[in-house]
Amino acid sequence: MKSPTDISSQYLHIGRAGDLTGGDRFLYRFLETLPAFLSVGTLVIFILLSFIKPALVAYFTIGFSAYWLFKTVFLTIHLRYNFKRLRHNMHVNWGERLINVRHKEVVHVVVFPFYKEPYEVLHASVEALKHSNFNKKQIAVVLASEERAGQDAQDVARRIENEFSGVFLDIITTVHSADVVGEIAGKGSNIAYATKEATRLIVDTRSLPYEKVLVSAFDSDTVAYPDYFASLTWHFLTVEDPLHASFQPVPLYNNNIWQSPTLSRVLAYSSTFWQMIQQERPERLSTFSSHAIPLSALVEVGYWQRNMVNEDSRIFFNLFMYYNGNYKVVPISYPVSMDANATPTFLGTVKNLYRQHLRWMYGSAENIPYLLFHFIKNPNIALMKKVRMAFVHIEGAWSLVVQPIILFAVGWLPLLIGGAVFNSTVLSYNLPIVSSWFLTSAMFGLVFLAVYATRLVPGRPKERGLFASIRMVLQWFLVPITMIIFSSIPGIDGQLRLAFKKYLGFWVTPKQREAETHTAPAVQ
Repeated sequence: MKSPTDISSQYLHIGRAGDLTGGDRFLYRFLETLPAFLSVGTLVIFILLSFIKPALVAYFTIGFSAYWLFKTVFLTIHLRYNFKRLRHNMHVNWGERLINVRHKEVVHVVVFPFYKEPYEVLHASVEALKHSNFNKKQIAVVLASEERAGQDAQDVARRIENEFSGVFLDIITTVHSADVVGEIAGKGSNIAYATKEATRLIVDTRSLPYEKVLVSAFDSDTVAYPDYFASLTWHFLTVEDPLHASFQPVPLYNNNIWQSPTLSRVLAYSSTFWQMIQQERPERLSTFSSHAIPLSALVEVGYWQRNMVNEDSRIFFNLFMYYNGNYKVVPISYPVSMDANATPTFLGTVKNLYRQHLRWMYGSAENIPYLLFHFIKNPNIALMKKVRMAFVHIEGAWSLVVQPIILFAVGWLPLLIGGAVFNSTVLSYNLPIVSSWFLTSAMFGLVFLAVYATRLVPGRPKERGLFASIRMVLQWFLVPITMIIFSSIPGIDGQLRLAFKKYLGFWVTPKQREAETHTAPAVQ
C-alpha cells in the first residue's frame, strides 16, 4: 500500500465543487446532487405510482412498515447492549486500570471553541476539568475565542484563564481572526487555528512528543464527567494502532435537561440514543460533536477542515482518506454532557431545533460527495471498505428523509387517490390493518426509550414537581412527529440546498441554562 503522502493534497480539504476545476468540478457537482436526487426521487415515484399503480405502492408501504419494525427491534437491541456497557464503564475504577499502563506520558489538550456564550457556560466546562479524577498537570486548556465576537468574548476567556491559572499544565486564550480568505466562520476554522497555536505554545515549547498528545475538541458547553480523561487515556493506550484512531464518548444533554422544553428533551436524547446505537456498530461510527484525536494525526492531515459546516464528522473522513482507509473511530462508552437546545419561548425553541437539525442533515449530505469523489480518485483504499462506507452513508441520509414520510404520510396515498377500483380490493382493506399493526408494534420501542432516558437523566430538582417526571416518559409519544419535522423536512431542505448550490453557513447553537449542572447522571 502506498504511503499517505502519495494522495494528492489538492483533494483532501475539498469543501464544495467550486474548489475544483475541469472534469473534477463537474464530477463533484454531480455527486452533490445525488442525495437530493435519491430522496426526492423516491418520494416523487411513490406519489406518481399512487395514481398509476396504487396496489404496488400499498405493497411497498407494507414492506416499509415491516422493515421499520425489524429495524426498531434491531436498533433497540444495540441500544440495550450499549446502555449496559455505559453503566458498567461509569462504575469502573479507571484509576486502577491506569496503574498498569504508562499513562503519565499522555497529555490532553482540551479545546473549547466559543463565540458569544456567557461566562457561566464556559466556566462550568472548565470547572468540570478541575474536578477530574486525572492529573490536572497532564491537561492543557485552550479557550478558543473569535475576533468577530468582539472584546466581550475575549474578556470572558481572560477572566477564566486568570481564575484557573496554575490549576492545569497550561491554560491559554486564542483569538481566531475574522474574515480569513478560504474559511467558513465556524467551529472548524476556529479549532484548527486554536489547536495549531496550542501545538506551538504548549506542546512544542515543552518538547512533548505529538504521539503522546490527545486533542479533545469540545463544544463550549461540554462538561466532562470525573473519570472521562482516565477512561479516554486507558482506551488510547490499550487500543490497537492508537495513532490511527479517534475516540468518541457518548453525548448526553444533561446540563439543562430539566429546564428544557419537551421537544428539546426528545430530540436531545434521540441524538444520544443514536450515538449509543452506533457505538455498538463501530464500523459505522464517525466522530460527532465532542471527540478526541491524536495530535500526530491532526498535524499530518492539516487539522480540522476550515471550509466546512460539519467539521466534527469531516475530520474523520479527512483522516480516513489520508491514511488510505487505515483509520477508525473507537467508541469509549463513557459520557460527556452538553446543553439541550432551548430558548425562553416555544417558537424560538422550534426554530433553533430546526436550524440545528438542518445543519446536521446538511452535513450528512455534504459528506456523501466527498466520500464518493475520494473513492473514485483513490485506488489505495480497499474496494469493500469503499462499498461498505458508501452504502452506510448514502442509505443513512436517504432513510432519515424518506422513511418517516412514507410511513406516516405518502404511503397512505393509495387509500385517498387510488380510485374506486383499488378501494374495492382486499389489499385496500388490509393496507391500514397490516401497516398499522407493524407500526404499532414498532411503537413499543418507545417504551424502551422512555426507560433508558429516565435512567440517564439526573435526579429531579426539588423545585420540579412529580408531573415533570411523568412528562419525561410521555414525551416519547412525540417521536413520530419529531421524525418528520426535525428529520425528514430539514433533511430534504439540506439536500436541496446542496443540490442547488445554496451552500449552508455555520450557525452557532445558542446556550440557555438556568443553573450550572455537571454531576454524573444516575445510570442504574
